[in-house]
Amino acid sequence: MRNVIDLAIGVVIGAAFGKIVTSFVEDVLMPPIGLALGKVDFSNLFINLSGKDYPSVAAAKQAGAATLNYGIFFNNILNFLIIAFVIFLLIKQINRMQQPAPAAASTKAISTTTKCCA
Repeated sequence: MRNVIDLAIGVVIGAAFGKIVTSFVEDVLMPPIGLALGKVDFSNLFINLSGKDYPSVAAAKQAGAATLNYGIFFNNILNFLIIAFVIFLLIKQINRMQQPAPAAASTKAISTTTKCCA
């Protein structure tokens, strides 16, 4: 029963952490990077497949145009990398804090019978 509760707590904390990382990438990390690269808004980078001209992803979506939203995809890749790195560090620390398993005593069987060549 405890494992189920631990899993539920982990899911809730993970969802909240995902939202925090998403906000960090979209609101804190990407604006300075976009500014350094010439005032680029990564969340608004897209390829329009419909042949019409739209000023933003939102306008294209509202018109129902087919688009490849590579800027949003790039933001999601950064979200994933940050979350994966934090989980890696967390698991590494948890494994470091756990007690090492006691060494098992040697239980090698010793044969008491001998076979002789005939």
